[in-house]
Amino acid sequence: MKPYDQIIKIIKQKVECSELIIGAGAGTGLSARSEEMGGVDLIIVYNSGRYRMAGRGSLAGLMPYGNANQIVREMGNEILPIVKKTPVLAGVCGTDPFCNIPLFLDELKAQGFSGIQNFPTVGLIDGKFRQHLEETNMGYGLEVELIRLAHEKEMLTTPYVFNPDDAVEMTKAGADIIVVHLGLTIGGDIGAYTSCDLETSISLINTCTSAAKAIRDDIIVLCHGGPISEPKDVAYILNSCPDCHGFYGASSIERLPTETAIKDTVQNFKKLNRSHTRDLKQ
Repeated sequence: MKPYDQIIKIIKQKVECSELIIGAGAGTGLSARSEEMGGVDLIIVYNSGRYRMAGRGSLAGLMPYGNANQIVREMGNEILPIVKKTPVLAGVCGTDPFCNIPLFLDELKAQGFSGIQNFPTVGLIDGKFRQHLEETNMGYGLEVELIRLAHEKEMLTTPYVFNPDDAVEMTKAGADIIVVHLGLTIGGDIGAYTSCDLETSISLINTCTSAAKAIRDDIIVLCHGGPISEPKDVAYILNSCPDCHGFYGASSIERLPTETAIKDTVQNFKKLNRSHTRDLKQ
């Protein structure tokens, strides 16, 4: 069985058994290793992971601070050799006018990536700037074309969608999984403070799901970002979204736990003093 067919078979079996599909962003090899040890289903490598684990907000990945596609290749060299069995996906900037996308996808596949996601994505941009990107051939349609090409090359595709129209177009392009993106994840030291609420998220997820399933009933739907930052949030969402099959976590799986664990560990060390160490010896 081809690698792509094997991955799809496993994911669909989990969905049929009502097992949640969990994907996790990895900005470092240690993150990827820990996520695999935790039993994650998919690992996603994209440039925001590097910025995030460097202490910067995830939206740095949409800014002109580096070549997003080249950064993913570099991160792959660190992460792919560490991951033993979990499919690893690459975040691809499909709007890059200087990238030969078909060739780049072949290179990613040869490097060891099992699939792709559309990131950085113009879907996170709105207003006049987004309008002008669309008008000057740097719009979301190029990301849809990216997914179509990757699907034809038998790579797993899990694109971000932001509204029902996106969900329809990505499903038509052959997406295996659509991930309803609810905005920058809130919480922590470098997370967002403003977001839609969980009830609004539920409505958007269900609307996107209905639109996608009208095109292809076997589409798998996950959620990501915005107010969904902890397991309890995912549980709340899934309780009201019967056709949502799981969750993609980046900040919520990689950044927030790291912030908390390191801070708490340092504070525990700082609580020690000479009298405490003498007590331990006794």
